[in-house]
Amino acid sequence: MDFRNTGIRAASRSAIFSIVTVAAFVPMASNAFAISLKVQLACATDYYAHCSAYSPFGPQVRSCMRAVGNSLSKRCVDALVAAGEVSAGEVARRRGLSETAAR
Repeated sequence: MDFRNTGIRAASRSAIFSIVTVAAFVPMASNAFAISLKVQLACATDYYAHCSAYSPFGPQVRSCMRAVGNSLSKRCVDALVAAGEVSAGEVARRRGLSETAAR
């Protein structure tokens, strides 16, 4: 009996099981914070200017982008509205508040 071969098979099965288990959970975790490619491209400059201290795929970046919402480019805001990340009503409300504050 070749024990080396048995050990390799057991290790291989264990490694494959671990990979499959992790692979099953990664999509669930990443989908919770998934950001479309269109939003990523439209907001890249805004992200680097305001929120690059946070992982682009983490929950903190959403909070940061909301906090600096009035400073975001029109291109980024339009992409966020199109993706359903923010409502057009919220954008209008924030723009109204910022125009009132500027007077």
